[in-house]
Amino acid sequence: MKRRQLTRVLGALTLSFSATLAHAADAFPTKPLRIIVGFSPGGSNDIVARIIAPRLADALGQPVVIDNRPGAGGNIAASAVLSSPADGHTLLMCTTGTLSIQPHLLPSMPFDPEKDLVPVTQIANAPYLLLVNPQLPVKNVQGLIDYAKSKPGELNFASSGNGTGGHLAGEMLKTKAHIDMVHVAYKGTGTAMADVLSGQVSVIFDQPVSSLPNVRGGKLRALAVASPRRLPGLPDVPTVSESGVPDFDPVTWTGLCAAKNTPQAAIDRVQREVAKVLAMPDIAQRLIQDGLEPIGSKPQDFRNFLAADKRKWGDVIQQGRIKLE
Repeated sequence: MKRRQLTRVLGALTLSFSATLAHAADAFPTKPLRIIVGFSPGGSNDIVARIIAPRLADALGQPVVIDNRPGAGGNIAASAVLSSPADGHTLLMCTTGTLSIQPHLLPSMPFDPEKDLVPVTQIANAPYLLLVNPQLPVKNVQGLIDYAKSKPGELNFASSGNGTGGHLAGEMLKTKAHIDMVHVAYKGTGTAMADVLSGQVSVIFDQPVSSLPNVRGGKLRALAVASPRRLPGLPDVPTVSESGVPDFDPVTWTGLCAAKNTPQAAIDRVQREVAKVLAMPDIAQRLIQDGLEPIGSKPQDFRNFLAADKRKWGDVIQQGRIKLE
């Protein structure tokens, strides 16, 4: 074959290959998407996933199914994503606890968050509310501190699992306020909250999206918000720092991650559509009123954020000498 003919053939093959890749990118998704949530139904991450799922399904032209896999602080869900095909159709509702906190607390995780997962988009920032069962005779943060000091080791606090943000927030309060509370770990916020509502456990740090209805209904008492600013939805509830525990703002986040080797075209498509959903006025307003800050960041921006966030929580854990029991 002459050189000119060979060049034409190679050029045609290159164009054909490029067209095939473009078609594959345009074709995504080719089947329903599955968002795996590492906590039980009714928790904050589950609620956020269910808020965006219907609009995301409309945008992608495929159903978006929420699959709850509670346990091990989100590690069971992450393992489920990593055992699925890396084609973008299975995504992890990733959290502060799984990606930024647990690597500092667990000597051996079943996976490496930095190597095995790739960031898709940060959905929202989420502060915690410091909540108590109304039967507990305290009205504010100082009252809680005084009560805990009068009954060392008798007060307990719930979390959605060991190594989660709610667990660490409770440990931070113990360290900064010099009090003794017993941690009770659950497999998800829903089950933890059920025991707080029933009075089996007295205290919990929970995100507003799942707890505000119970606060407004009088079933929970909000003592403070663990963020630098008060929440628009609860303007009369002070911050923990205002209440006498300075520099207390363990703000967490939620986002989407995929397994390594997921095609970049699939990652970019999901990110673009999630960002559009978060920009919809009714979705944005609902999240804001629930105490969340919509983000919708690009994959590289989310990657940079994760690196800084992991360092931040590592410093908190080291300074507070926090360890898993």
